[in-house]
Amino acid sequence: MRESNIAELKERTMKRSKRLLAFVLTLVMALSVALSGCSGDKKGDSSDQSDASSKEPTYGGSVVVGIQQDIDSLDPHKATAAGTKEILFNIFEGLVKPDENGNLIKAVASDYKVSDDGLVYTFTIRDGIKFHNGNAVTAEDVKYSLDRASGLLDGNALITALKKISAVNIVDDRTVEVTLASADTEMIYNFTAAIIPKPADGTQADAGKPVGTGPFKFVSYTPQESIILTKNEDYWQNGLPYLDEVKFKIVSGTDTALLELKGGSIDMYPYLTDSQAEELKSTYDIEYAISDVAQALFLNNAEAPFDNEKVRQAVACALNKDEINQFVAGGKSAVINSAMLPTIKNYYVDTNSYNSYNVSRAKQLLAEAGYPNGFDMTIKVPSNYTFHMETAQVVAEQLKAAGINAKIEGIEWSSWLSDVYANRDYQATICALTADLTPSSLLVRFTSGYSKNFVNFSDAEYDKVYAEAQASLDDNVRKEKYAKLQQIFAEKEGSVFIQAAALLVAKNKDLAGYKFYPVYVQDMSTVYYIKK
Repeated sequence: MRESNIAELKERTMKRSKRLLAFVLTLVMALSVALSGCSGDKKGDSSDQSDASSKEPTYGGSVVVGIQQDIDSLDPHKATAAGTKEILFNIFEGLVKPDENGNLIKAVASDYKVSDDGLVYTFTIRDGIKFHNGNAVTAEDVKYSLDRASGLLDGNALITALKKISAVNIVDDRTVEVTLASADTEMIYNFTAAIIPKPADGTQADAGKPVGTGPFKFVSYTPQESIILTKNEDYWQNGLPYLDEVKFKIVSGTDTALLELKGGSIDMYPYLTDSQAEELKSTYDIEYAISDVAQALFLNNAEAPFDNEKVRQAVACALNKDEINQFVAGGKSAVINSAMLPTIKNYYVDTNSYNSYNVSRAKQLLAEAGYPNGFDMTIKVPSNYTFHMETAQVVAEQLKAAGINAKIEGIEWSSWLSDVYANRDYQATICALTADLTPSSLLVRFTSGYSKNFVNFSDAEYDKVYAEAQASLDDNVRKEKYAKLQQIFAEKEGSVFIQAAALLVAKNKDLAGYKFYPVYVQDMSTVYYIKK
């Protein structure tokens, strides 16, 4: 690593720079070092969590939570970024919603039934449930929400997974019948889509004044600064929430967050680096668990040289994922070798046998692909994510051993969304994908016709197997097909999945009740101040 880069890292944090410097020196002395990291089968582990059940809660108070990025929309049907959805979870609810164990619980709906053929879902709206504006939730609101999200309203599906809905019919004020074009055993998970009020004048929902049924109500949003929520006094879950107010404060990177934590201007921060967690453990409660955040080196399959399968395979062979995990996450993340998350336990397949760490093979593949002397490439990384920036630095050093010179270009999050995610103007990027509770939510991203397939992976066999999986109502058949999809993607190395990130959370020692979810959310409804 260049001396200027090392100096920059030293200025940011001494501990982190020492680890990275040691890593670089080791690489120079011996092309590769085998370091122990957490194994790929580490799932849902949680350490240092305080026993909230032994701490008596108190009602009231406000909490400031540091977040990494600005939100991309206040419209729950249009929000794209995981960092937005984790906040909106507190404002909006679907007919059903996930709990911390990965199970679905009834939310806006108090009950539902599915027809024997799997085509018709009948939902009963919870008695007495209200929107934040005080209006009761009606069947009209549910129909409007599902019509809008599925594309039945105007032909524009805002949530792709709901496109299977062919009709939404009102049975009575509290009952809605949803008909699918084809049966789907995973469909119930998609009814977590937010239920919002039907506009009185028939226009589109006003995204600037979001109204939901969640535990907190929207108060204000100041771009690049904060989102403020207040307690929903009419929330349907008895006893929740505890807090009167939650302020999500946008901080520019984990180094700034560290300073704010030390200064006491934020009470909680869920995205620490391993070195920061060590630094704060005497003054803050530190909790961690394996998240549903799948970090990867995403390769644009439509851009040279990554339109060449052998080049993509070579890149995969040049990366030592255990080493990356050790240096970036202190070994706390879970190394993954598949386009699937280990948190989706019954479907994850370790595909490490395809393109595992082997620098000699990486060089051979590059020669076969017409790059015997390697090549230059650029990795665009959202600069506000220290975790991804540090991963990029380690990746760049490892690629050098195979003759690949990787330049790291840090860009603003908004630029990443527009340039990389939307316009696909990039060679490679390091970022992360999140999933809901279904295996298809990750695997669909690599079908050739999917609008958000930003890596431009296109494979006829993959598309065929995915379609077969979706057409089957047999869970065993689906599991077999999903395993095949992971194998296809790994063999062709559409991109290189690295690790399921450890979510390290620092919180004020006076706070308790924080819960980790198998989906990417920050549920503030259960957080409380400990009674003294």
